[in-house]
Amino acid sequence: MIISVSRRTDIPAYYSPWFWNRLRDGYVLVRQPVNERRVSRIVLHPDVVDGFVFWTKNPAPMLAKLGELEEYAYYFQYTLTAYGRDVEPGIPSKRECLIPAFQELSRRIGPERVIWRYDPVFLSSKYTEAYHVRYFAELAAQLAPYTRRCVISFLDYYPQISRPMAALGLKPFPATQKRRLARALAAICRAHGLQIETCSEDIDLSEYGISHGHCIDKTLFEQLLQQPLQVRRDANQRPACGCAESIDIGAYSTCRGGCRYCYAGGANREVSRIHDPASPLLGGYVRPEDEVYDRHITSCRSPQMVLEF
Repeated sequence: MIISVSRRTDIPAYYSPWFWNRLRDGYVLVRQPVNERRVSRIVLHPDVVDGFVFWTKNPAPMLAKLGELEEYAYYFQYTLTAYGRDVEPGIPSKRECLIPAFQELSRRIGPERVIWRYDPVFLSSKYTEAYHVRYFAELAAQLAPYTRRCVISFLDYYPQISRPMAALGLKPFPATQKRRLARALAAICRAHGLQIETCSEDIDLSEYGISHGHCIDKTLFEQLLQQPLQVRRDANQRPACGCAESIDIGAYSTCRGGCRYCYAGGANREVSRIHDPASPLLGGYVRPEDEVYDRHITSCRSPQMVLEF
């Protein structure tokens, strides 16, 4: 099984000591988002974990201990946008911290395992098409030697982000503008030798060389493992999502980044207060009323076959 770390929160940036403890102990407990009394116990042994996908805006806290992942296949989905503190108030300086961290991560694990995400894209009186093109080009020039792929997506207007986003003065973003901007970003990627993909987008941008992506990527894991994976598309995601099936070990309302566009909710003060890096749960501890069960997971690898790329 593939483990997602995590679409729900930024574990590398804010909870990496907890993750390393979970890896050493060999398991993690995860509350169900819908029924919080149901807690699943997930084994993290290399025999059953086919790989990790790390989602982050700042992997710097993890860099010193990447050697602990030696027995696993893994890669990073690394979000680096052109937004300022008005949109991403809790994110460190891109120039001083995040771009150097991206480059250092790539030097340590290889550019094919560091995927640059420029998303979500939206328009406002400040963040215009011209703004995105200019700063995307600047980022591409600095990141292109350290990655092979860029992923873009356009902002989804979830109800929970309507209030924080309203203050930013959002502009309409019709399909014609999306196509025009996508064409410009694709041209920049092409000039730097980068593949460009969309994440969970219905819009067809193939005429600009932009394909529909698979952020949890079966093919990439097969290349890293040199073995085929018998894994299905994740039916729990949106229809436009091409991700392979995975288990997410994060928790909603725990991210401390404060990004205005985030659908997963900002950090709940109570959850942050009771977080214990030694606990098997990301937020707090097992309660007497909780029902803990073992989630059955197995490897999706085909041991009799070896792939050559």
